Amino acid sequence: MCAAIVSSLFWASTTTLSPAFAATPNIAARQRAEKKNFTDAQIIDGFFKTAFGAEYHLAGRVDRIRKYDGPVRVYVDSNGRADREAQLAGVITEISRLVQHLDIAIVETRDDANVNVRLVRDRDLQRTIVTAYGTERANEIRDSLDPQCLSGFRKNEQYQIEHSDVILTVDNGDFVFLDCAYEELLQSLGPINDTDSVPWTMFNDDVQMGFFDIYDQYLLNILYDPRIKPGMTVAEARAVLPAVLTDVRAWVAKANGLEK
Repeated sequence: MCAAIVSSLFWASTTTLSPAFAATPNIAARQRAEKKNFTDAQIIDGFFKTAFGAEYHLAGRVDRIRKYDGPVRVYVDSNGRADREAQLAGVITEISRLVQHLDIAIVETRDDANVNVRLVRDRDLQRTIVTAYGTERANEIRDSLDPQCLSGFRKNEQYQIEHSDVILTVDNGDFVFLDCAYEELLQSLGPINDTDSVPWTMFNDDVQMGFFDIYDQYLLNILYDPRIKPGMTVAEARAVLPAVLTDVRAWVAKANGLEK
């Protein structure tokens, strides 16, 4: 299971593997089999369930839109794993390509970044969380989320995300790494609330994708549409959603070659 946290510090769900994933499935086969047609109601339901609330949070209200309101720059602390760093670069390139109004890219120095990604061995995960957040908070995270990978962000009083941290384990196979990388990076951008009531989203701990699926492209494109503002309430977001969703549908169809 992947996990995320919000604040003033918020954390997204962690990834915990089920026995069903002892044998790594083929990502290409999952892409061929994915559901691609959704009603407006299905998309809107998933948006509200993931963009509002938080699976685990330490402070601050969770009933408002939270997102970056400017360029997102990612620094990767690869811990010597150039192979995983290259895979992560591909994930970020794909997110950039598929979310229309999101400016996201990798940078070479930590000082230039507002997202910090750390690649660690599985056995070092808890120690890394302790180093980052202190023993007491790390134990709370472990007890509440039991993470295999983790993401969290810090927001300001205007609900603009100021900084995100992502921790990914590197030694559990390609599928797990890619599944965690997509989920944690995307949750670090704002949709941090996991839900078990939406069967198509990777923000459901029972769903493992390994790629950026169509349904979640809808959710991220809605969130990063300029008409969806940081700090919006559910009612305010609902008022602009019909127009936003019309444009998002057109973009997702074009980006994925789904036009009839």
